[in-house]
Amino acid sequence: MTTRSRPRTSTVPSAGPDAAFGTCRDVDEFEKLNRIGEGTYGTVYRARDKVSGEIVALKRVILHNEKQDGFPITAIREIKLLKRLCQENCVQLKDVVVGRKRSGYPTSCTCRASHVSSSVFLVFEYCEHDLSALMSNVDCPFSESEVKRVLMELLSAVEYLHSMNIIHRDLKLSNILYDGFGRVKLADFGLARETGFPLPSNMTPKVVTLWYRAPELLLGAESYSPSIDIWACGCIFGELILNRPLMNGSTDLEQLQLIYKTLGRPTDRIWPGMSNLPHAAKLQFDSSPYLYNHIPKLFETHLSAAGLDLLQRMLAYDPAKRITASNALRHPYFDERPFPKDVGMMPTFPSQHNNMQLHRPASGPVRIDHQFGQAFGGPVGDASKKRKIL
Repeated sequence: MTTRSRPRTSTVPSAGPDAAFGTCRDVDEFEKLNRIGEGTYGTVYRARDKVSGEIVALKRVILHNEKQDGFPITAIREIKLLKRLCQENCVQLKDVVVGRKRSGYPTSCTCRASHVSSSVFLVFEYCEHDLSALMSNVDCPFSESEVKRVLMELLSAVEYLHSMNIIHRDLKLSNILYDGFGRVKLADFGLARETGFPLPSNMTPKVVTLWYRAPELLLGAESYSPSIDIWACGCIFGELILNRPLMNGSTDLEQLQLIYKTLGRPTDRIWPGMSNLPHAAKLQFDSSPYLYNHIPKLFETHLSAAGLDLLQRMLAYDPAKRITASNALRHPYFDERPFPKDVGMMPTFPSQHNNMQLHRPASGPVRIDHQFGQAFGGPVGDASKKRKIL
């Protein structure tokens, strides 16, 4: 298989969503219940499908310079990827709908195919929470057996993506949804990239939220593998266990320094080729040599030897030695006590948006108050308007 060419970031001035996906339903076929997120991440509504009665999440596609450029091909590419996904732990894109000016929904884009002003919405299955909100608002929301279930479902989604040669490139707690039945759903595929073999050599390292960004990305690698998702999974695993971010730097340099301080400073012996990465020679740290791996000490009262082994395999410096999602799912950690909790026994939490009083077994009520719009990710399709994403 040959290397894929650099993806185009141009737009399709003569086509709208109808051209790519057939005739779109009208957003007036959905009853808007309430706005559940707004801001940088677009506007997300909780809504009811008037035909089926199903509660869904409507996310408006944010388009820049739509009058000049039309519907962006980057949005079409992302929506097509979403429509390909069919796995229980990946959030389901149910439909793409269009809202005209006559509706009560905000209008923001021009579909040149129909020459009428309209807004484009993505219809997702509705999930009540994201893990970032739960971790921020609930003291120790998950026991270890529940963390195992969450991690297994996350790894199942990642395994599925990687089997389709898709790298998510933005795994973090706020992109992991948690529904009212205790099920995990991976969301926000705005930075996801389909790759061929050999892997492309022109991909941007400025992907993945800083706290979950693999060291090869921080060191400027432009060719990388699905293992960057595994590093992010390791950071998420550690965060779920500790109930706090594992490494939370505010700059690339600080994040690298925290990684080195936590895992020990890497060398070419344990990570061949590391010193040849673009930023490796430019880094200036303080005099601390960071000789030791502090992960065992940090998790000694939280994880068994098997759990510690899995975490360290996920956080291996050398991307080639990082465990795969498939092998992680077969790791002995999931076969020892406490066993992963059955999905039907997972905790549920009060839903802010529909006033349903759900409960967590064997615990008191908890308060949920979060910005739900972030759960469905960033602006769809036109990230290249702000920076070039390859």
